[in-house]
Amino acid sequence: MGRFGAVLLVFFASATLAAAADPPDALARARALYNSGQFEAAIAAADQARLIAARADSADLIAARSYLERFRDSQASDDLANARARLTRLDPQRLGGRERVDFLVGLGEALFFDGAFGAAGDVFTDVLARADDLPAGGRERVLDWWASAIDRDARARAEIDRQGAYQRIRDRMQGEIAARPGSMAASYWLSAAARGQGDLQAAWSAAEAGWVRAGLASDRGTALRADLDRLVLQLLVPERAKVLAEPPETLRQEWERFKGKWTR
Repeated sequence: MGRFGAVLLVFFASATLAAAADPPDALARARALYNSGQFEAAIAAADQARLIAARADSADLIAARSYLERFRDSQASDDLANARARLTRLDPQRLGGRERVDFLVGLGEALFFDGAFGAAGDVFTDVLARADDLPAGGRERVLDWWASAIDRDARARAEIDRQGAYQRIRDRMQGEIAARPGSMAASYWLSAAARGQGDLQAAWSAAEAGWVRAGLASDRGTALRADLDRLVLQLLVPERAKVLAEPPETLRQEWERFKGKWTR
């Protein structure tokens, strides 16, 4: 998946913590290193921070999330195993409210990487229910992860179950678009989920609607339009061409004409 949320993008809530007596604060340093993408250093700082008993659970959470992000690049089983070990040994009852959301996101990531897509979708559903505790941009990312998990779970199911799974995605994304027209995740998944149901005309129309709404996105639609372009050209064009008994080139030209009208 080469799209914006490919599977998971990183974020880490800045939990409110009392200032540590030991300068510099290893826990704050671990969090800052995580946010800057320095995961190896973040793990080292977290290991230092957990030497203080009151900080151990928060430190393990940062280390777990760091191992998960390393796994995305390395695909090394040890990174995933280490993340799982940190998540299972920490006590979530000792985490603050924002940290508990980060903990749930970590659980969802680990389940996703383990191939437990249905369980990951359920956990991400829990996160979305606590949207007020998400940092800026967090809801959009978790929404994308949730849909990715439901999509992956649906692929292994019988047709009737797949239809229901993709309808869940469409229903939620329609609600998101109504409330947040600039949602990149919702615009993408309205089209992708319609395709998952075999509703190729609706998928095409949703891709067109997403293209023209893209300017509402924070990056003026650059990422969303790239995602939609791949979806249409790589999947919808050949599939619709087969159904309509038309040459794929005809539909590619139709898409290019549409983009030309609505791109500046």
